[in-house]
Amino acid sequence: QVQLVESGGGLVQAGGSLRLSCAASGRTISAYVMAWFRQAPGKEREFVAATTWSGTTTDYRDSVKGRFTISRDNAKNTVYLQMNSLKPEDTAVFYCAASEYYSASYANTASGYDYWGQGTQVTVSS
Repeated sequence: QVQLVESGGGLVQAGGSLRLSCAASGRTISAYVMAWFRQAPGKEREFVAATTWSGTTTDYRDSVKGRFTISRDNAKNTVYLQMNSLKPEDTAVFYCAASEYYSASYANTASGYDYWGQGTQVTVSS
């Protein structure tokens, strides 16, 4: 079982940048597909980005392509989400998630992940 702790959230103006970190413990993240999800107030949790075990393969939701970059440092047991050109619509609690298995059908859905962090708040002002 792996434990995940997100950090790096905060308040930023539109157009600014923020880098989120997800520190894992208990297990090495090299054994997991890692992902970021976000949830705005009153909304469903939605997929943001994912990366497979080695980081070779990445996937993003259309609205963040070209702005967000997911990366992993297996040696540091940490996953990152670099967010540039932030928009007010990006405001949400961002969650780190992990899965031992990969499936094309579930890699971009919350139900495809077994382990979750507590979330970190990202607020983008206009």
